[in-house]
Amino acid sequence: MDSVESDGLPAAVLWDLDGTLLDSEKLWDIPLYELGERLGAPLSVETRRAMVGTNIPTTMGLLFGSAGISPSPEQVLDAVAYVDSRMAELFATKATFRPGAMEALRAVRETGLPTALVTSTERALAEVALDTVGRDFFDVTVCGDEVGGLNKPLPDPYLKAARLLGVDAADCVAIEDSPTGTASAVAAGCLVLVVPCDVPVAAGERRVLRDSLVGLGPEVLRALVSGSG
Repeated sequence: MDSVESDGLPAAVLWDLDGTLLDSEKLWDIPLYELGERLGAPLSVETRRAMVGTNIPTTMGLLFGSAGISPSPEQVLDAVAYVDSRMAELFATKATFRPGAMEALRAVRETGLPTALVTSTERALAEVALDTVGRDFFDVTVCGDEVGGLNKPLPDPYLKAARLLGVDAADCVAIEDSPTGTASAVAAGCLVLVVPCDVPVAAGERRVLRDSLVGLGPEVLRALVSGSG
């Protein structure tokens, strides 16, 4: 790792999935808005935005809460099963990359840096998405059901990814799109490259905002680490 760090690169690159690599927040819209209709309370734009970057339990809480329903465990399980089924279909047939994402994945992989996928999506669905993204781009993957409920915006997903890679999170660059994901990576101590998707992300500590992933490669990573990016 010394040779990587002396070359001005981060110790590792940690990628978010939904809204960062895949333009998939629009796909999540489909079952979530459908469920809102089924519950008799169409999902508001504000509630949907609050779901971006969160995990399934948080999303279900927001969904049922917006409908004024205190659901039974069976109702929650049925809703989750519906979302999972629809999203598996959509990931398999409709998932598309965000601009520059595939090229950025390749460019970062060619540096030889350790990489991780750090997603709030649960393992079963993430595996479907990885059929599109490509598993070979990541040394490890951390999914939303693998952090003991300590999901984004808590730091635990990014801390776990760094630990699995054998690096310090403070020496890593995380790539995110949402306020929730950005808060998680910042809390873990990462430097965050933020490419907002459906929800604006405010400027703040340990983050650099960018319009797209187009052109992301070793020179951009060096600039980020040096503070000139």
